[in-house]
Amino acid sequence: MTSPKSLSRSPLSTVSANAIVTSLLAVQTSGRGFVDLTAEIAGFVRDAGAIDGLVTLFIRHTSASLTIQENADPSVLADLITALDRLAPEDAGWRHDTEGPDDMPAHVKTMLTTTSLQIPIIKGELMLGTWQAIYLIEHRQRGHRREIVLQFIGASA
Repeated sequence: MTSPKSLSRSPLSTVSANAIVTSLLAVQTSGRGFVDLTAEIAGFVRDAGAIDGLVTLFIRHTSASLTIQENADPSVLADLITALDRLAPEDAGWRHDTEGPDDMPAHVKTMLTTTSLQIPIIKGELMLGTWQAIYLIEHRQRGHRREIVLQFIGASA
């Protein structure tokens, strides 16, 4: 059990939400892999005049997903692709193959990751850790046009 002396918490902060700001982000992927969205999401937060609140991202697809992952060492992203390919290989005898052999594994990979993210905004900044970035993961072999709904809820300028 953790000793209470090893825990600390900042003072509470309360804001009244006065804004809901929404935008649709279109991303053209170039095929399987990660697309860093961090700068684009930070731009949305800035354009929304966000001060304190929550930004939500929701991808409108079943064969691509979202994640927050390390942004310092590109081998992390390569290893994550390898891990997902091991968990849902194309040659696993899938019944659903209408759109090609990579379609059903893409659905499984999306189920294993996520279709939405929520990130706190404090003093106008995304509260990501030092080595965290926001990524779209394209699970299909060829590129696709992906849509992500962005929504800020909270206090704005």
